[in-house]
Amino acid sequence: MGQGTEDSTSIPRATAKRPKATTAGTAGENTGLRSMRAWWRWLGALFWNEAEGRLRAGVRVCIFFGLWGFGPALLHLLLGEWVRLLAGSRGQWLASIYLDLLRLFAVLLAALIAARFVDFRPLPDWGFHLNRRWWLDLLFGMVLGAVLMGAIFTVEWMLGWVDVTGFWSAPAGVPFAAAILAPVTLAVVVAVSEELLARGNQLLNFAEGFRFLRLRWSILVAWAISSFIFGLLHVSNPNSSWLSTGYLVFYGAFLGMGYVLTGELALPIGLHFTWNFVQGSVFGFPVSGRPLYMVSVLDTRQAGPDLWTGGAFGPEAGLLGLIAGLIGIVAMVLWVRFHQRVISFDRLAANMAPKENAGVDV
Repeated sequence: MGQGTEDSTSIPRATAKRPKATTAGTAGENTGLRSMRAWWRWLGALFWNEAEGRLRAGVRVCIFFGLWGFGPALLHLLLGEWVRLLAGSRGQWLASIYLDLLRLFAVLLAALIAARFVDFRPLPDWGFHLNRRWWLDLLFGMVLGAVLMGAIFTVEWMLGWVDVTGFWSAPAGVPFAAAILAPVTLAVVVAVSEELLARGNQLLNFAEGFRFLRLRWSILVAWAISSFIFGLLHVSNPNSSWLSTGYLVFYGAFLGMGYVLTGELALPIGLHFTWNFVQGSVFGFPVSGRPLYMVSVLDTRQAGPDLWTGGAFGPEAGLLGLIAGLIGIVAMVLWVRFHQRVISFDRLAANMAPKENAGVDV
């Protein structure tokens, strides 16, 4: 009886200790799971803005940059050879027009996708509210770009820094009126695609991301960052240098001014288009180190000091171009002051969303 009682009491003691060990193990596992979940939440917060219900500004910018670069490259890879065969051996200028239009289609499609499904906003909020004011700003930008580049040429010609050696330059066997369509198309595509990237997407999204600095400073910081990126996009161009890249950062700010003051892409697109086209296809200057299909109204040869003319990179790397840009900034401010009666960032701020949230989003 005594032995049996001792055995019967020892078993429950051993059994009673087991749940404690199991509970401690479960608690440890739960702590590990909570730590892992917290880590994943922290990692997710780096990319996802819970308050806005969308990706953070830097991630949104990176996604569009990938679409902006990869989309046209993919179309060229898939259709480029077919387009060249279609154009024929004597129609390479025509093939270049088709390929540039394909690039524009790919960029616009990428912008539509990024605005709708990444930014969660309508594409017009990037700067395409096509009203009467928009078209007037586009026209003013086009006139301003042509006048500024004409002034650069006139000064160089009067100082003997540029010689006119011919007229109506075009590829052999192609009428000038037809050949000029290739650089016109290229200038339009470059203006629209680069302004969509640097101003419509980057500047707007970065301004939203830095709103914790308050509105004015967030726009100024975004303006500076997008201008810096714009300069770096041209760092691998022919005949480029760190000096020319620095100048292009300035031109990024120059073009960006039209966007931050109007909230629309019309003025910078118009300015960008004629600045490039008149520079390369009217006066025969290199455009950011590149010729525009070797088609120009004037054949010119530069002989002035590179410090002022920009040398082989073109006027954008010279002091004359810098002075023209500063004059252009004053002209833009006067234009906006005349039409809007006030100089402010309010029109760009109206495109920023969600307007009620001012938290950290970068």
